[in-house]
Amino acid sequence: MPTAMSGPLIAGEVSLPEVMAQLQQDRPVFHSERDLQHSFARVLWKMAPTVEVRLEVRQNSPEAAGAEYLDLLCIGATARTAIEFKYRTAKWTGTADPDQEQYTLKSHSATDLARLGFVSDIARLERFGKPNQNGLALLITNEAGLWTPPKQNNTRDRDFRLHEGRTLTGQLVWGRDDYKPNRRHLNGSYSLNWHSYSMQDGLRGEFRYLAVFIGPEPTPGLPAQP
Repeated sequence: MPTAMSGPLIAGEVSLPEVMAQLQQDRPVFHSERDLQHSFARVLWKMAPTVEVRLEVRQNSPEAAGAEYLDLLCIGATARTAIEFKYRTAKWTGTADPDQEQYTLKSHSATDLARLGFVSDIARLERFGKPNQNGLALLITNEAGLWTPPKQNNTRDRDFRLHEGRTLTGQLVWGRDDYKPNRRHLNGSYSLNWHSYSMQDGLRGEFRYLAVFIGPEPTPGLPAQP
């Protein structure tokens, strides 16, 4: 499995691998997606105290049909990062370090909808883009079907597959394109590389994460846009 490597900075201050390494130590498992959002923001603030964080920020995209909200906005002195989170779980019960906290995770099933949701986050972050603001779509899961190559390629979500080594780009259609509300178009090209997050006891105890950055990368010295 590929190891995490340095890449674009969050709010122009800290790299994602650094944040994830600390997050893995503090919170190897999460109770919910909101738990993940809060924990990520807390770790980021601990590592980069000058970065301001805002949850559930309304966006004013001209292409939006209605109100749209961003999970987390990270505001640095010279750059911003918009983040969308996904936490999809398979059924797992156990305790996790560092405090042996008890977790009971339910199964979200419907991996096709998980793929659609993650691709939709990438498309949203492209729409939310501003000068000197990059985007990050982050998925953490213990559902191996999301990172494993498919055994068949005739499923309705074949264009939305997220397995290791795949590239997402261009027009993605759902099924035979007979349900156009699920069609997505990506302006950029995104290579998918999964990384180890944590390993817990029992069946479905392996957690991995997938991170996709959406440009532009922050430009040093350029003030963050309001």
